[in-house]
Amino acid sequence: MSRRWFITGGTPGNFGMAFAEAALEIGDRVALTSRRPDALTTWAEQYGDRVLVVPLELTDAAQVQRAVRAAEEHFGGIDILLNNAGRGWYGSIEGMDESSMRAMFELNFFAVLSVTRAVLPGMRARGNGWIVNVSSVAGLLAAPGFGYYSATKYAIEAVTDALREEVAGQGISVLAVEPGAFRTNAYAGFANEPVTETIPEYHDMLEQVRATFVEADGVQPGDPCRGARAVIAAMAQDPPPRRLVLGNGGFDAVIDALEQTLIDIRASETLSRSADFPT
Repeated sequence: MSRRWFITGGTPGNFGMAFAEAALEIGDRVALTSRRPDALTTWAEQYGDRVLVVPLELTDAAQVQRAVRAAEEHFGGIDILLNNAGRGWYGSIEGMDESSMRAMFELNFFAVLSVTRAVLPGMRARGNGWIVNVSSVAGLLAAPGFGYYSATKYAIEAVTDALREEVAGQGISVLAVEPGAFRTNAYAGFANEPVTETIPEYHDMLEQVRATFVEADGVQPGDPCRGARAVIAAMAQDPPPRRLVLGNGGFDAVIDALEQTLIDIRASETLSRSADFPT
């Protein structure tokens, strides 16, 4: 039977569209949300009633509820939730504008919770379903200039791990996906976003961060279509993985970071073990 997807972040040229097309390739049906649904009209028409485009401002909790209900009424339920929407702002930990920091958490973290909490009741009632949270390599290792973005993704990693255990007994599977550098429109805005750092000591560091992303735009090694198919393949494994890092560069960076973390933790084993009451 074809499965019914609910995918957030359906901007043309980004991962949401790649996931939608990968799902449609295998005969599934897709509800794709977007802040600009008109941009998806022509694309959706070729799939008829297998695609439902849903207008959605993710930070509006009432709209989230309406969008989920619309998809459930159209398809009769949601089998797979793909939390894909998100955005990265750059800035120093000390100097990033607080409104930007909070806006990033609202979109990258709290909106994910809103959609997940809206979809779960239907999945629990049927006793099956998938929650796939698109995190980032930045959710497993933080980078200078992207500390708050990484923090939102670290938070996604934490709730994904906890949710997986909470719903496992109810037939619901949960997967974290950590893409590295993929050839989407995610880097396109950096060319038009000058450094606005208020603390001069961080300006040069952030200018280098910006220049790196501008240079990488359009030549990222990751293929969104292949990445989406890899996620679908991972979901079909028995047992499926708990998390899936996507891309060669991302995989190597995560492995190296985790190995260095283990070295660091083990180097202080004596001190760590000294902190208990004597036995």
